[in-house]
Order: sequence, then structure tokens, then C-alpha cells
Amino acid sequence: MTQSQNEIDEITAALNKFKMDWFSLSGKVALITGGNTGLGQGYAVALAEAGADIFIATHGTDGWDATRDLIEKRGHKVEFLDIDLTQPGIADKVVEKVINTFGHLDILINNAGMIKRNPILESKDKDWDKVISINLSAVYHLSLAASKVFAKQKSGKIINIGSMLSFQGGKFIPSYTAAKHGVAGLTKAFASEMAAYNVQVNAIAPGYIKTANTAPIRADEKRNAEILGRIAAGHWGEPFELMGIAVYLSSDAANYINGAVIPVDGGYLVR
Repeated sequence: MTQSQNEIDEITAALNKFKMDWFSLSGKVALITGGNTGLGQGYAVALAEAGADIFIATHGTDGWDATRDLIEKRGHKVEFLDIDLTQPGIADKVVEKVINTFGHLDILINNAGMIKRNPILESKDKDWDKVISINLSAVYHLSLAASKVFAKQKSGKIINIGSMLSFQGGKFIPSYTAAKHGVAGLTKAFASEMAAYNVQVNAIAPGYIKTANTAPIRADEKRNAEILGRIAAGHWGEPFELMGIAVYLSSDAANYINGAVIPVDGGYLVR
């Protein structure tokens, strides 16, 4: 079927508006929690590669030197803050520190998290409280603190980190599952209201990725086989395979994506 001239004109007009520099993060500042190791470190380095300066808020100093080296080699600035994100009132102070350091804030990636594994009948209240505090409550408070800034400047990106457990029940991790379902809900709630201020709020839901958190599962032959049997790609994901989606959602190219929870899972959910 031959395209009409009107259709050709429409695609030409669209291409004339489309700019590859929409994917650039040049001049942007990103706050990334837990960005010193693991997947968070990957997000931090990827955003720096795309042009952003990086502020990392984390509890503990592991990986600081290596992360600093990786980012500075890309010609960008990085600052670190060792802080407990679960402390009351800390979110506003973190955002204020970023702005005092870099002059502004454009992107928030809520990456920091933890996991406690126990059969549900052996769950401990202290584990529930700790996981919910860092994986969900801290996400809410930091998102709110950043949103207040973004609303005034009429721009901003919030990227939350969900999980396959944002969609499923999982095994032996009720607190983590509840938190990651909550992250999906918070993403949609913030997106619904912050869209009026030109702020986009989305979540990445990593599949089964080779990280320290998943090492115990990969070491369990039966559980590992169960998981691999459901991954259409046939292998565990590599951390670098999450870098592209983090940069994309942080960029102007994703301005019309809002409230999405995007699986990066090798096709795990399709089975």
C-alpha cells in the first residue's frame, strides 16, 4: 500500500521536531540514592556518561573512590553524602544539600534498598520495619522533597526502582514484596499529580540481574533453574543492561512517559 503525501508530510514534520540531543543530560544534576555500588553505581555512571553531574546519598562509604573515579573520568562532578535516609526529616536536608552543592536539581533516582529473606511464618517485625522504611518510606519522603523543588521550576524527573516483586508475590520476602508494590503505587500517585508541573515520575522494574542481592538465589540450584526457565532471554541480566532505560527516563526524550512501571527483565513476565 503506497503512503499518501499527507502521511509522508506528517512523518517529515515529526522528524523535523525530533532531536537526538533530547537524550543528552548535559547541564543536569541527578541525585541518586545508593549510587555507590551495584545497580545504583551503574545508574550514576550512565547518567554521567550522558552529561549529568551526580550527587550520591548513601549509608556508608563503600565504593566511593571507585565511583568517583568512574564519573570524573567522564568529565563530570560527583559529590557524596553518608546519611541514614530513614531518619525523620532527612529528605528535605538531602535535597537542600544537593542544591547548595550544585545550584539546582533535575533528576532523582530512588535506588537505595535492602532485602531480608525469611519464610513468611518466620518473619520478624524488626525486619519488616527496616525494609519498609528504606524501600518505601524513604522513597516517599525523597520524592516529596524533590517534587517541591520541581514544582517551582516546572520541570524534573523522578525514577523509582521497582522489581519483579512489584508485580508478583515472590518467596520468602514479604516485606520486600510489599515495599516494591508500594513503589509502583507511589510512582503512579506522584505521576498523577506532578504532571501538572511538567514533572515525570516513572519506575524501572529490573528483572533477575546479577547483583550481590541475587547471589543467594543464583547459588540455589533449584531456585536458579526455576527462574532461568521463565526468562525468555535464557540468562540473568547484566547490570549494564539497565543503564539505557535510566538515561532515557531521565532525559527530555521521555517527556511523554509518566506513571509507567517498566520491566527490564529479559521477558520474564511474558511467561
